[in-house]
Amino acid sequence: MHNKESGYKKVASYEARKGEFKKCLLLYSGGLDTSVMLKWIQEQYDCEVITLTLDIGQQVDDLHAIEQKAKKLGAVKTITYDARVDFANLLLSQAIKANADYQGGYALSTPLGRVVISQLAVKFAKENDCQVVAHGATGKGNDQVRFESYITTLDPSLKILAPVREWSMGREEELAYATEHGIPVSQTSDSTYSKDENMWGITSEGAEIEHPNLVPKLNKILSWCSPIEKTPDKPERLVIEFDQGIPVGLNGTKMPLHDIITEANSIGARHGVGVVNLVEDRLVGLKVRGIYENPGATILIAAHKKLEQLVSTRVENELKGFIDTKWAYMVYAAEWYEPTLHHLTAYIDDQNKKVTGKVTVELFKGNVTVICLDSPYSLFDHSLATFNSDESFNQNASAGFIEIYTLAQKTAREAYDYDKE
Repeated sequence: MHNKESGYKKVASYEARKGEFKKCLLLYSGGLDTSVMLKWIQEQYDCEVITLTLDIGQQVDDLHAIEQKAKKLGAVKTITYDARVDFANLLLSQAIKANADYQGGYALSTPLGRVVISQLAVKFAKENDCQVVAHGATGKGNDQVRFESYITTLDPSLKILAPVREWSMGREEELAYATEHGIPVSQTSDSTYSKDENMWGITSEGAEIEHPNLVPKLNKILSWCSPIEKTPDKPERLVIEFDQGIPVGLNGTKMPLHDIITEANSIGARHGVGVVNLVEDRLVGLKVRGIYENPGATILIAAHKKLEQLVSTRVENELKGFIDTKWAYMVYAAEWYEPTLHHLTAYIDDQNKKVTGKVTVELFKGNVTVICLDSPYSLFDHSLATFNSDESFNQNASAGFIEIYTLAQKTAREAYDYDKE
């Protein structure tokens, strides 16, 4: 069954072809798809396979067991690399400063993860003389675009192999192939949800999630977060300290960013924070629905955004919202190396130089509420804002300001009154 013709034809110049390479680097998670891939590539392309498994903060993976599994399935070399610090410091720090949000609550965990995975794929492919990089993304998703555009941008000499586009196997065929080739897998044909996880969040797709008219079974879907009915009945407060837009402390303790994110995930998940049911626009033109869990990201971004607003002017905050939205769309759309993103990031970094201070948030029943904040660069001036009689604000100037401020509006209404239509 798994040998039937898929009908897939290679048209891109960067796609790997049989007989043109001897060594392939496979991005290996240890799951069903990439385990089948590991055997399939050896069988179909008659080449050596090196596996690359990265730790970017996923909680469920036994990295040693994955490495042993790859060796058992014929990998000539296995590489396991801890990328958590780089992932947090180089990418997630930027996501926080950009208030990362794609179309309503998705903090871009998978798109950001694909950047660091691609960077390291190129690094280890070069070091191990691999001419090809193979990945497990499907032909209908965004990840194929991210992996292939980033890898070939960073090293145009590398070729790409995407077995899921080539073979005709569905879940049942993959399981049959695994059984036939002695590939141990934990999945069954009843494993209906597809998940991607790193320290910034976890995404779930498949089954009833694919149908916007059906109610997602959160009790079965959620991997990190507690359903609201199982969250504590008392709120919990966190104090987050920022330095130039980056979290540096939690509840009075200074920590590296990756530890702050991990701790915020744990606390936020307990309160059901950061669960997003989102119908989104995929890069490849499809509308899809996903369930996202990004508790730590939701907490840190909510705190950062309020602090940023406190230290920025009205015009700065208005422009920053537009720039943040564009930044998120570009990251989602596999444009990390588009020069425009570099320019946006330069602006974001500059505005964040003054985003320093402490923010107290309250977590309760899935909600994050910023309840107080303080910064040496706060633009809040109590003597100007107070309604008490000793205020410094000169109210005598108000009437003259209002007369000039409304001049254009009055002139326009005299010229043409829309209310008379």
